[in-house]
Amino acid sequence: FAQLHAAVAGLPLASSRVLPGIVLRRDFAAYCPAEGDLRALLLTEPLRTPLPGPGVRFVVESEDQYRASQCWVSGRIEALMKHLQSNNVKLLLSSVKQEEVVIYYAKLHGVSVVECLSSEEIALVREITGVSPYAPFGDHIHREITETAVATFCQPLLLGSEKCVHVGFTSVSSFQPHCLILCGPVDGVNEQHAAALQGAFTMLQQLYKRVD
Repeated sequence: FAQLHAAVAGLPLASSRVLPGIVLRRDFAAYCPAEGDLRALLLTEPLRTPLPGPGVRFVVESEDQYRASQCWVSGRIEALMKHLQSNNVKLLLSSVKQEEVVIYYAKLHGVSVVECLSSEEIALVREITGVSPYAPFGDHIHREITETAVATFCQPLLLGSEKCVHVGFTSVSSFQPHCLILCGPVDGVNEQHAAALQGAFTMLQQLYKRVD
């Protein structure tokens, strides 16, 4: 219930509504409008991997070497974004903050990015879609992308003064998530309404629980 409701203070109760899909309490780091179904990747690590591998020290001895290394990193990020674009991946949902070079090339190739999602939000998306997080590419930039979720829509949503992301996923089970938007004059009223509704849902769960 905590991940499937959002409280908005300062609005009348009549503004409350139920929305299909889920609402992520984050703003887009990059937003590229897309029509129709789109593929989404879950990320729990930065897309830009460190230059040296484990146990290896990277030494830069001149400014030219530093510039060359940055160009090499940028080239790999751009190649990955082109690969994502060719596979119709239009959305990255990340639990970590991605570097500016990733955001830049995502915008350039029409890929939306949402960063800093909580572990609970990532777990909810995984439960709905059945996909696992995408592993960093390492030396295999062009390998086949299999762990993608299908989103039927992805768009900005303004809740009061807070910018959010509203996204709908094709579920792999009978679970079709909807998000409850609770509006009220102050936070205290919203908290009371949320507690009452959660209690009602818990009672209904118990009422309709299968009895052997």
